[in-house]
Amino acid sequence: MGLVGGVLGFCVCLPVGLAAAYFLYLRYFAARRLQDPVIRPLRDLDSETLQTTIPDIPLWVKSPDYERIDWMNKFIFDMWPFLDKAICNNIKRAMRPIFDQYDGQYGIESIEFEELTLGALPPTFQGIKVYEMLEKVLVIEPVIRWASIANVILNAKVHSFNVSVQLEDLHIMLTPRVTLKPLVPSFPCFANLCVSLMEKPRIDFGLKLLGGDIMAIPGLYHYVQDQISKQISVLYHWPKVIQIPILDGVSGATKKPVGILHVKVIRALNLLKMDLLGKSDPYVKMRLSGERLPSKKTSVKMRNLNPEWNEHFRFIVKDPNTQVLELHMFDWEKVSCC
Repeated sequence: MGLVGGVLGFCVCLPVGLAAAYFLYLRYFAARRLQDPVIRPLRDLDSETLQTTIPDIPLWVKSPDYERIDWMNKFIFDMWPFLDKAICNNIKRAMRPIFDQYDGQYGIESIEFEELTLGALPPTFQGIKVYEMLEKVLVIEPVIRWASIANVILNAKVHSFNVSVQLEDLHIMLTPRVTLKPLVPSFPCFANLCVSLMEKPRIDFGLKLLGGDIMAIPGLYHYVQDQISKQISVLYHWPKVIQIPILDGVSGATKKPVGILHVKVIRALNLLKMDLLGKSDPYVKMRLSGERLPSKKTSVKMRNLNPEWNEHFRFIVKDPNTQVLELHMFDWEKVSCC
């Protein structure tokens, strides 16, 4: 009994002790390293300090190729309170189906946005460069900086216990190249919009778990920041390009909705056994061909080879002669077709 009691005591006290040490570190040691910034007039700085401030100087000061667009910044600033609400509402609608997939799994009862705001400070254009091309192409390179005071709090209820994750103080600096091609005589006067990043993005943010700043853990801050920048660079760094079709090829006719397709996913029978216990966790993804919108998904039916959904979906149809409804069934754990 003494041995068993000792083992149980060790198993219980070890995680409790680690958690207590983590929060004590955040409370007493990490906070001590934060100091108020030193503010001095520019004329009092030496040459070495001035050299370190050069990256923060707007490009239109350092390079004559970049132009100021203060009017655009003023326009965005005046519109930002309304853009903030509209963007946040779209984010909530887009994330709702994703959150619903996890309800009832791993003890998760609900996932909700407790707070979602992009803050009072909008993105600003530090400068913009326009290339003169001989072809029917318009190429622009804006430099975008966003020092936001965004506040995003995600609250998950797990086994009746609330777990909160907070994202705050998001800082982003991007140098995208935007190409409009080809230019056509039909509104909006370009057929495709192509975007790529000319430099590695600079991203900074604060992340809290249960009120503790996990980015204060030694080594984690730089690792996370570097990994995010690397992943974005792999996907979007020039010469890689995101191409967004705007008009229909040569005709220049914009695709307009002509109808709505109603889809009801009822059930599936005799699915393959994907788990070691002879079960599957199936869900269905569906989309219309030719659409750039994300696929729609049913809920996940845990450990069920004959699931029933009875879920309704709607799709906007733009070309009934060529568009096809694509349906794929996946196992939630293995993420492979059943």
